[in-house]
Amino acid sequence: MATEIAHFTPLDDGTFMPTRFANSHWGDDHVSGPAMVGLMATVLENHYGTEEFMPSRLTVDLFRAARSVPTSVAVRVVRDGRRVHTSDCEVIQDGRAVARGTLVQYRRSEAPPGTQWTPESSFPALPSPDGQLMPFMYSEAEGWTRSPAAHQNASRKTFYNKGIDVIAGQRSSAFVRAAVLAESTSLVTNLGTNGIGYINGDLTVALARLPRDEWIGLRADSHLAADGVAVGTATLFDRTGPFGSGVVTVVANPAAQIDFTNASFQLDGLNYE
Repeated sequence: MATEIAHFTPLDDGTFMPTRFANSHWGDDHVSGPAMVGLMATVLENHYGTEEFMPSRLTVDLFRAARSVPTSVAVRVVRDGRRVHTSDCEVIQDGRAVARGTLVQYRRSEAPPGTQWTPESSFPALPSPDGQLMPFMYSEAEGWTRSPAAHQNASRKTFYNKGIDVIAGQRSSAFVRAAVLAESTSLVTNLGTNGIGYINGDLTVALARLPRDEWIGLRADSHLAADGVAVGTATLFDRTGPFGSGVVTVVANPAAQIDFTNASFQLDGLNYE
């Protein structure tokens, strides 16, 4: 059995076993959102990805808590068209579905003529990776640190991370790395003065291109909330500029509020004080 750092270990029967690096904050034996998103993105790309098509949208529904048990996946083609390819993935644990994902791919081609409006893009100066696995986090009130605890404030957040591979023995692609990081849209849009009290039940990541760096940034763009329901949006970027967006819908979960100032922060199975 592989022992390298990854979210899942492949088993001989074709299933996947979550590792400690897939642990979630929300409860003991829970698998994290990034790990689940990464598994679906990897499986869908492995089955249906081609050079001719751009993986432009991945939408996942995280409708049941995933556990650290053997996990299987079922995939199918929804539409195999000349310009659009759509495929589905269902994640199954103990005989029932815990999540599903849909991947939409568009055939690459030339851009149409004309010029369109684009927003101005300015991002904080990025830190220099130092060989550690720990991610960086930024808020306008605090600057860059290696822990979210310093950023429990009401200012705008940015996350910068390389991440780990999803499946042991398989190097994650640029698409998979972007999808995994995009799940942290919930982190950058929902981290406030008392930590995080919302849990996301889905993610949509939309990509115009693939990231060109292993380290990828995610900057909060909006947080809209009413009656215990919120929507968060964020921009994905690399050192050459923005390349996609993340959107999450979330529901209030104050009984399991995550206060990073009272406990160590765990990401990818690693603890950060």
